[in-house]
This record gives sequence, C-alpha cells and structure tokens, in this order.
Amino acid sequence: MTLIVGLTGGIATGKSTVTQMFKSVDIPVIETDAIAKDMLRKGSEGYEEVITYFSNSILLTDNEINRKKLGAIVFGNPQKRAQLNSIVHPRVKSMVKSEIQKHKELGTKIIVIDVPLLFETDFIDLVDKTIVVYTPFRKQKERLMERERIDKIYAEMKISSQMPLNRKVDLADYVIDNSTSILETRKEFNKVLEELEVLAWE
Repeated sequence: MTLIVGLTGGIATGKSTVTQMFKSVDIPVIETDAIAKDMLRKGSEGYEEVITYFSNSILLTDNEINRKKLGAIVFGNPQKRAQLNSIVHPRVKSMVKSEIQKHKELGTKIIVIDVPLLFETDFIDLVDKTIVVYTPFRKQKERLMERERIDKIYAEMKISSQMPLNRKVDLADYVIDNSTSILETRKEFNKVLEELEVLAWE
C-alpha cells in the first residue's frame, strides 16, 4: 500500500519547512507550486494560453511570465483567478496523478503532496490523510510582512483571501504547530511521521 498524504497550511505558516523535513527522511514530496511554475514556462501550452488571456503585458524582458505581476492581477479579481486556475489546475493535477502512479509502481510507502489549496480544490480526492501546518494569525502576518516586504493591511488582505486557517485545522487529520522553535516543529513532525509510518505498513 502507498499512503498518500496531503500537506497544506496558510501563506507564511511554514509549510516549506515541513516539506524539507519530509525530504530529509527520504519521503518523496510532489510540490504542486513547482509543477505549476513549470507549466507556465515560455514555450509550454499553459504559457501560450495565459498570454492569450492576460496579454503580453505580464511578460518580463526575456518573455517569461512575470509571476508577481500575474499574481497581483488575479489576487483582486476572482474571475481572472478562476480563469488562471482553469488553465493551470488540470495540467498540474494530471502531472501529480502521473507521479503518484510512478511511486505506486515503485512500491513507495509514503508520498507527500504539497498543495496550498488542498481543501479548496479537488486535490483532496487524491489523498488518504491530511496535514495542516499551523501558525497563529499574528505570527503569520509578521512572517508574511517580513518575507514579502509588504505592509500590515496588504498582508491581512492576502491572508484573508484564503480559507481561514482554523477551518483547515478542523478539517485536517494532523496538525503541526510551527509557531515556536524549529526544534518543537521537528518534534511534532516526528510524532506525525511515526503515525503515518504505522498506517503505511498496516
């Protein structure tokens, strides 16, 4: 049996930290953001569709897509965000399903799928168990402001545009609190990993 684990959280809660912890113990992680980025590289079908819809104004000087500019456009426009998702999402899901099948054929015991919008999309149908990386709102906001060099109001807008983190916590099978030290996060990770390994070997 291959146990498929969905890993998610909120923006700036530390999901990438937990992703690296899984990688450090040789558990493969399928990162949907990285796949989506590849899907929008110059010359790809996704790239052409995005340019057709959003125009050349979102291109950098090397004709790659300016992801920050594209993000700013779709952030405040639900219709355009839905259009972008309709271009990218099916391609990403198809690639993820292909990767899952490869690991099943290899006999991999645990696979992690890193999906920012796990509960908001049909990616939830692909996983057996879910993990949410949690950080209190105040700390989440501070981290986001520092990471992206944005003000408090914009940080709050970005956080509020996502499903409330407490709601994700309620939906999750496991929660890893990443609000204190990396040592504490590692302890919580190890506890969750032990439980996943038991399930994978049943």
